[in-house]
Amino acid sequence: LLLQRPTVNPYRFAAGEILRRLRWDVHPESWRSRRKIKFWKNKFLNQKAVIVCNGPSLLKSDLSLLNGVFTIGLNKINLLFDRSSFRPSCIVSVNPFVIEQNAGFYNQTEIPLFLDSTGTRLVKSRNNVTFLHSSHQYKFARDCSMSLNQGYTVTFVAMQMAFHMGFKNIALIGCDHNFASKGYANQTVASGEHDKSHFDPRYFSGGVKWQLPDLVQSETYYTMAREVFQAHGRSIVNATEGGDLHIFTRQRLDEFIKG
Repeated sequence: LLLQRPTVNPYRFAAGEILRRLRWDVHPESWRSRRKIKFWKNKFLNQKAVIVCNGPSLLKSDLSLLNGVFTIGLNKINLLFDRSSFRPSCIVSVNPFVIEQNAGFYNQTEIPLFLDSTGTRLVKSRNNVTFLHSSHQYKFARDCSMSLNQGYTVTFVAMQMAFHMGFKNIALIGCDHNFASKGYANQTVASGEHDKSHFDPRYFSGGVKWQLPDLVQSETYYTMAREVFQAHGRSIVNATEGGDLHIFTRQRLDEFIKG
């Protein structure tokens, strides 16, 4: 069972928010990254995309259906590369533990990357790397050039980026919305030897740090994303094979691609 911890003092959060924003605003990389983000604005207007999440069910999805479809991979999607020819059109990662653990790949890939601004310490600035500023402001960013909210899950960040890029219809795959690991939501824990909560047992393994998911808060932000998309004549569907996410209408991946 994933339990909820008491909330943190909102005044302390607000002070930290202002300081983080000021530090990022004066950082030279913020200027470069914001120019890059604006380049992506409405680049794929009225098209469709698939957000490729990292749950175990991802291995049940027919990734060959994604040929020719814009895809947004998440976090350590590269662990799939040694068993599949699939490559995402871009990758989003905002958790500091994930960025640290996967920095070797991020520093050598040519795939477009959208990383949290904390990653500037670990990932070198290149043409294909864009850093995002994360805010605690309760919002769905329709324009990600200034800041966005992580919504307790990188999937929510990918949804905001997809809206920013202009996509009209979005499908999720591999979004199981359940985890084998149990404990307090958002708690930082050391992984076991093998990961049963993601598509690859190496994902969080060998004692590395990671944060337990906050499924309740994630659903709050998923609901926000659904409503924003609907308000603008767009849609998000869940094409995951199984799983426990019921916020979005279910649709088979092949039907989404052909529709």
